[in-house]
Amino acid sequence: MKKFILSIDQGTTSSRAILFDLKGNPKYSSQMEFTQYFPKDGWVEHDPEEIWSTTLKVVKNVINKSKKLKGKILTIGITNQRETTILWDKYTGKPVYNAIVWQDRRSADYCNRLIKQKKETIIYNKTGLLIDAYFSATKIKWVIDNVPKAKQLIKQKRLLFGTVDCFLLWRLTGGTNHFTDATNASRTMLYNISSNKWDKQILDILKIPNHILPEVKDCSDDFGHTDPKITGESYSVTGMVGDQQAATIGQCCFEPGSLKSTYGTGAFVLLNTGNKIIYSKNRLLTTIGYRINGKTTYALEGSIFIAGAGVQWLRDKVKFLIKASDSEKIIKKLKSNCGVYLVPAFTGIGAPYWNSKSRGVLSGLTRDTGISEIVRATVESVGYQTYDLFEAMKNDGLRPKIVRVDGGMVKNNWFSQFLSDVINVKVLRPKVEETTALGAAFMAGLKVGVYKSVKDISKNWSLDKKFSPKMKISTRKKLINDWKKAIKRALIT
Repeated sequence: MKKFILSIDQGTTSSRAILFDLKGNPKYSSQMEFTQYFPKDGWVEHDPEEIWSTTLKVVKNVINKSKKLKGKILTIGITNQRETTILWDKYTGKPVYNAIVWQDRRSADYCNRLIKQKKETIIYNKTGLLIDAYFSATKIKWVIDNVPKAKQLIKQKRLLFGTVDCFLLWRLTGGTNHFTDATNASRTMLYNISSNKWDKQILDILKIPNHILPEVKDCSDDFGHTDPKITGESYSVTGMVGDQQAATIGQCCFEPGSLKSTYGTGAFVLLNTGNKIIYSKNRLLTTIGYRINGKTTYALEGSIFIAGAGVQWLRDKVKFLIKASDSEKIIKKLKSNCGVYLVPAFTGIGAPYWNSKSRGVLSGLTRDTGISEIVRATVESVGYQTYDLFEAMKNDGLRPKIVRVDGGMVKNNWFSQFLSDVINVKVLRPKVEETTALGAAFMAGLKVGVYKSVKDISKNWSLDKKFSPKMKISTRKKLINDWKKAIKRALIT
């Protein structure tokens, strides 16, 4: 009988389930998009029930496929959009409000108040995170302060908080298991990454009760079993990890100094720093890379809010593209960017600037500027933002020579080459594109003995294509200087 691992990859724009064989090859996948809600400027929400219904449908599709393949699912791994915040009634399971998405900026003013109160050093030293609306803590605070049902349930000790992984586990186990993992906990701005515990001082500052928080487990751990009434039969859940850390695991970046960059809705660079907590002097984040057998591996992270989301904007809002993949054909027709730059600060701008008030800026327009130039500027912007992150790492004394990349954008060969040119680093693209889902599968498989160690997992990584820098130094310098000018126009003090 064939043996499989089922991986749930609940992302910002879609829910997916992927069936992997034990060598990490995807055998079948099912995907469903769901609705994005933008109720006010800077607000981004999802319907938790739609997250659940789409996830359940794709999971059932994959389970049915495994049976047709005459195989057995050994276990389930879950990976998820991080920081996105859901609060629900532990007796009814009903959310008290929509999921507040990681991109959401509604708590920016409250974050600024915390900074004025000089809480940033305390929070940074304990969590590795800068005070920002990006993280879960101030989203929780907003719900508690603004949703009457939440206040009522807190008094009754019936309110539960979870990131999406935690919410899905709760639903899959029939409302019995309230767990998350160390990587997702480390993105809440409430978790002490040194002690590996929820931090009482920060909870007190934000007036968030401890009893709403989930128990924190390793990434490879026993998270319980699915309810057979929900999934047809009972399956163990033994892997749970936030999406960017999952991609780091899927890319087998297990050695200190190894680095991956994922280009999905946003883009995220993670550098493995081993068992050392390294605090950046250049506004990068310090986070938990993974935790296995109680041992924590740390990482430095740079966050780009708009990557693939920029291409989605070209397709869905301004209607410059019929499908996202058309961008490569359009760009190839141009010999240069014609001096056009887009700073895609649609929901503020992330590392290393951390400016929540910034909004998008399109500069360098002339009478000759058309759709092609704007498409190119949008795609190029992701390369420039990555350059900013690599410069921050360099200024922190870290000089990576190779980066492993994944995500929908790197299917674009033009972008992958441009990225290598701009950051002046070799770019490696793996054969298995679904590295995020794969990372969750690896963690799940490790717990049930499919893999003996992370070294054993690493044997499953293989190269698809390598991109090496080809751009003239003078060209690179000019492009970057012009990008810096564009950034200055977008920053709001």
